[in-house]
Amino acid sequence: MAIATINPATGETVKAYGEMSEADVERCLAAAAAAHTSYRLTSFDDRARWMRRAAEILDGERDQIAAMMTTEMGKTLPAARQEVTKCATACRYYADQAAGFLADELADADAVGADRAYVRYQPLGPILAIMPWNFPLWQAMRFAAPALMAGNVGLLKHASNVPQTALFIQDLFGRAGFPGGTFQTLLVGSARVEAILRDSRVAAATLTGSGRAGQSVAAIAGSEIKKVVLELGGSDPFIVMPSADLQAAAQVAAIARCLNNGQSCIAAKRFIVHETVYAEFERLFIEQMSSKAVGDPMLDSTDVGPLASEQQRDDVEKLVADAVANGARVLCGGAAPDGPGFYYPPTVLAGITPDMRVHSEEVFGPVATLYQVADIDAAIALANGTEFGLGANAWTNDEEERSRFVQDLAAGMVFINGNVTSYPQLPFGGVKSSGHGRELFVQGIREFCNIKAVWIGGPGGS
Repeated sequence: MAIATINPATGETVKAYGEMSEADVERCLAAAAAAHTSYRLTSFDDRARWMRRAAEILDGERDQIAAMMTTEMGKTLPAARQEVTKCATACRYYADQAAGFLADELADADAVGADRAYVRYQPLGPILAIMPWNFPLWQAMRFAAPALMAGNVGLLKHASNVPQTALFIQDLFGRAGFPGGTFQTLLVGSARVEAILRDSRVAAATLTGSGRAGQSVAAIAGSEIKKVVLELGGSDPFIVMPSADLQAAAQVAAIARCLNNGQSCIAAKRFIVHETVYAEFERLFIEQMSSKAVGDPMLDSTDVGPLASEQQRDDVEKLVADAVANGARVLCGGAAPDGPGFYYPPTVLAGITPDMRVHSEEVFGPVATLYQVADIDAAIALANGTEFGLGANAWTNDEEERSRFVQDLAAGMVFINGNVTSYPQLPFGGVKSSGHGRELFVQGIREFCNIKAVWIGGPGGS
């Protein structure tokens, strides 16, 4: 795939880039290794000062950065602005919290026969981040902010369709004052990842992407005995029970399915509704989905912009066509509009059966599948009946049902009466084929640390 900005609203190539040469990549790897020898010894105060400066730059240049992201991958301009602000928040959060998250932890010295015993968190070294295009700034930043605050250095291999954003992130940290070589962008294709990951100077890796990419990176990292964090796909359930506020649930359901033009791993995709409220929820949901304005992502009035690429739209069209061919009913949407750009309308499908691809595959576009169930047991069974386990939504005002959902939904994140969202203040990640490891909160900053046990005895101790 070419490394280029192709505006998904028009299909036009805005700017193309050549891949880095082997010599260029070698220079980056050498610079990262050299930078880490001194950067790991910098103080939390210095790192925090640089990180806060990065947040100030993000805030000050929000509109320009947002327009760049919208041009590269088609997210609406208001959503892009929100993404920039969220990244600034994460920078400040880790600037404030890193020293506490990574402070030495006392252990029971008497229990292990020591004068002193504690745990120390230390950086691993250069970390390779393989990032996707759908949240091009946020997904890179939620790795970079904790990793840099922990004393690691970053090597970013971003998606090939967001090169301007990728280069901006490197420039951002340089302008913020981080030492040279601390964070570098590698403009290379996917075929080059294996050699970089196998390089002895790369200590670990993190990937957000498809299951296939996750399997490949995990296999390579495993053969090299390197730590890896994987944030992969999701087919999140959105369960609606009789006690729920149906109007609120339907409104949030439509927002969840159309978030980022339907291109979010944690977007609700399978809507599982109790039979006693199914008809009313279906009516409200279709009303909400049909009201979404599809159009130019640069306009503040637009709710849903184009999909990121022609391939993305083709993939969505094929999944919908397969469902319809096997008996699914299209309740709204269901056909791409004529004209330029990679647009696809908010779509609701009902009558889903296991032989349809949409039943088991992740739909990366604004397409919702509706299911009707008889009780909470059936809802949980259907919700868990997938290879994925990233997030889950459940809508109920019954306390016993809430407890059941929290206990029994097989997901890394469960949100009750609200949309699954990533926050710096909560760990982010999944189970099953949705990956392993965590980003954000205290768990995220410790993922790429050497958790070192320290035992100190007195004179003559052993």
